Amino acid sequence: MPRFDAPVQELAFVLDEIAGLAEIAGLPGGEEATPDLVAAVLEEAARFGGEILAPLNPVGDRQGCRLSNGMVTTPAGFPAAYARFVDGGWNGIAFAPDFGGQGLPWAVGTAVQEIWHAANMAFALVPMLTQGAVEALSHHGTAEQKRLYLPKLIRGEWTGTMNLTEPQAGSDVGALRTKAVPVGDGSWRISGQKIFITGGDHDLAENIVHLVLARTPGAPAGVRGISLFLVPKFLVGPDGALGPRNEVACIKLEHKLGINGSPTCTMAFGDGDGALGWMIGAENQGLALMFTMMNNARLAVGLEGIAQAERAYQKARAYARERVQGHDPLTRQPVTILHHPDVRRMLLDAKARTEAARALALYVAGQIDRARTCPDAHRRVELLTPVVKAYGTETGVAVADTAIQVFGGMGYIDETGVAQHLRDARIAPIYEGTNGIQALDLVGRKLLKDGGAAFSALVAEMRALDAPLAAAGAEVAGLRRRLAEAVNAADAAGRHILGGAGADPRLAAAVAWPFLLLVATATCGWLMAKAALAARRRLAAGDQAVPFLEGKIVTARAYAELHLVQAESYLAQVESGSTSVMALSDDQF
Repeated sequence: MPRFDAPVQELAFVLDEIAGLAEIAGLPGGEEATPDLVAAVLEEAARFGGEILAPLNPVGDRQGCRLSNGMVTTPAGFPAAYARFVDGGWNGIAFAPDFGGQGLPWAVGTAVQEIWHAANMAFALVPMLTQGAVEALSHHGTAEQKRLYLPKLIRGEWTGTMNLTEPQAGSDVGALRTKAVPVGDGSWRISGQKIFITGGDHDLAENIVHLVLARTPGAPAGVRGISLFLVPKFLVGPDGALGPRNEVACIKLEHKLGINGSPTCTMAFGDGDGALGWMIGAENQGLALMFTMMNNARLAVGLEGIAQAERAYQKARAYARERVQGHDPLTRQPVTILHHPDVRRMLLDAKARTEAARALALYVAGQIDRARTCPDAHRRVELLTPVVKAYGTETGVAVADTAIQVFGGMGYIDETGVAQHLRDARIAPIYEGTNGIQALDLVGRKLLKDGGAAFSALVAEMRALDAPLAAAGAEVAGLRRRLAEAVNAADAAGRHILGGAGADPRLAAAVAWPFLLLVATATCGWLMAKAALAARRRLAAGDQAVPFLEGKIVTARAYAELHLVQAESYLAQVESGSTSVMALSDDQF
């Protein structure tokens, strides 16, 4: 199988033309993001991903992790690779310099993170969760918590986790039972179990900082009575030195469909008096505070799907170029399967959908950078975060599945390696909030909460691209027409939900999923159209990357022909309401 080559040219193009890197670099704190520096970061990340992380991907899949004598061992090569990852400063790219970060824009860090997930998703989960812990502590931690923990977490010498789920409390977080009892000196004793904890224990770092949701004595029932606690694997002294082992242990490793190189742990807090922990933020505000970490993780999980799509697409493309099968109908000469129209259709669909989802993710990452000074950008991030998570992860599964189909029978054979990407990608639509929950979030917490204001602003901005597309002429005429139809369908669907939710309390939940797909498809179509116009502009200016830029235009048109055309179908599903969904009785299923 070919080595993994990160799509550096594509990432740089999307950062420039979709995320708006030049504008971001002009914002306070963005001055370091010069074109030369960003290019060097992407190139070096591509080298590290291709040479160090990608070769370990099948190793992690075959070996998995092991639990012995209360200690978790990761696959061969992972600890050494992680040490090089830390030494290279990769963990702190997008964090503020105050505690040791490099201060580059979030958009740049997101592009680099895609490379890690494409090279080795199981490995990349550890820095991904650490990133979320850094965000939570940066926003909500005390000055002392930040001083003790952020420098090590940002550097990657310590790693972070997120502990929400319990056997009886999955998506219903309010049902959790883990307890926190005050000691009297500002610390708490934490007792209980958490399941499905990514990176709950491992041998990559000297300490693991667990962020744990628990109930304090007398706390209100449900989500209103949850607090957030910092619970380190090893206690940390006032000088930052590691002390004795805390009462935190992995008592079980899950055996999984994919991401076998990542330890998924059942964690026990408190084998005696309870694990020592320290509250983050205010009491009973834990779920709201944890959402800082969860929203960060949701964007990152969407990126996981995009990354797996890229990796699977690369393998399918390489195989199609070398696998000789059949004959050319005109010359009767043997040809590779890349010459067969149906194979080309599959590859074009995979390429278009992957590039569209990437454009969406990096666009939102660019809005995160703008949100530091612009409230409208913050609202855009909130609106589109569930869309990135859901559409990115659906893309990962769909493209990996298509890649296996391109391989034919060999795709089903483990030694080709393409099936691993489907197995790895399949978790992403489930964890960090199932994609159904993302759809409910989009409709309930975003569309309905503000009466459609943020969504209407997005629709208006998408419609504003019609004039530049019209001026571009026949080359993008079909793209322009399909985009207009999709944006109109999304607008109509939003209005339908806003107008009918009061009369039908089941409407929003029943149509949330097709609405999310419609919003995702229209938004991605808009971004692909922007990319096509940017490619035309660069070509007209004499840019020498002619095949790449011409390919961007063709791929944008393909997205319109393959995906924007589905907008009317999604609208029809929204307009059908809840009647069909609720029509069967329980015993008719």
